[in-house]
Amino acid sequence: MRSLTLTLVALVVAVTVACLQGVLSEDVPYYMHRCERDAPDVNECLRYAANKLTSYIRRGIPEIGIVDVEPVVVDEISIALGSGPDGYRAAFRNIEAYGVSNLSIVNVRSDIDGMQFQMTIEIPKIKATARYQSSGVLLLLQASGAGEYWGDYEGVKAKTYFKATPYTGDDGRTYLTVEQTKMDFSVKDIRMGVENVKNQNAIIHAAMNLFINTNAQELLKEMKPQLRSKLTEHLHAFLQQLFDRIPVEQWLD
Repeated sequence: MRSLTLTLVALVVAVTVACLQGVLSEDVPYYMHRCERDAPDVNECLRYAANKLTSYIRRGIPEIGIVDVEPVVVDEISIALGSGPDGYRAAFRNIEAYGVSNLSIVNVRSDIDGMQFQMTIEIPKIKATARYQSSGVLLLLQASGAGEYWGDYEGVKAKTYFKATPYTGDDGRTYLTVEQTKMDFSVKDIRMGVENVKNQNAIIHAAMNLFINTNAQELLKEMKPQLRSKLTEHLHAFLQQLFDRIPVEQWLD
C-alpha cells in the first residue's frame, strides 16, 4: 500500500513538473529570449534577445502577424538644390528598400524602470528603388524629366531610442505603449543613379548620373530630414505592432 502511495505521489509530481514546463515553454515562445531585469549584464542579454527576435522576423512570425517585412516602403521624399525658377527639384515616390531586415543590434542601453531603450544598429547593405520626377537646371543643363531611381547604401549605421509605458492587458499580462521614438543614421558608401528617363538625351543622362554619384553624400544630406522622419514613423509603428502582441513577461523577468 505504501509503495502504491509513493508511486502515485511520484506520478503527480512528474505530471505537475511536465505541466509547469509546458506552461513555461508556452510563456517564452521560440522566437523570444527572456532576460532578468536586475542582472548586471541585462543590456547584453537584451541585445541577444533582440537579435534572436530579428532573425525570426526576417523569416516571418505568423503567430504575431508578421509575414512580409520587406520591402520597407516610403511614400515620397523630395529635394531642392538651388533657389529661383531654375533651381533643381526632384521628388521620389513609391520608394522600396530591401535589406533592412538584415540588421544586427550591436549595442543596447536601457533604463528598465523608466522603460527607455537605446539601440545601435548596423545594416550591411540596403538597395532602394523609386519613381522620380525632376525639374530645373543641373550642371548648367536642363534636367527636367521622369524615370526610375536606384540606390545602393552600404555600411548603414543607425541609433534608435524609444520610451514606452506599460499597461495591463485583458489577459492579465503587461504590454507596452510606445510613447516616443527617435532615430538617426549614417551611410558609409552610396551609389545612386537614374534610368529610363523620358525626354532626355544620353549626354544629360550621363551628366546627371555623374553628378548624383559625385555628390551622393550631399544628396543624402538633403533627403535626410524627410527620410529620417518617415523611417521614425515606420519604426514607431513596427515597435507598437510587436509590443501589442508580445507581453513584457516573455522577454523580461
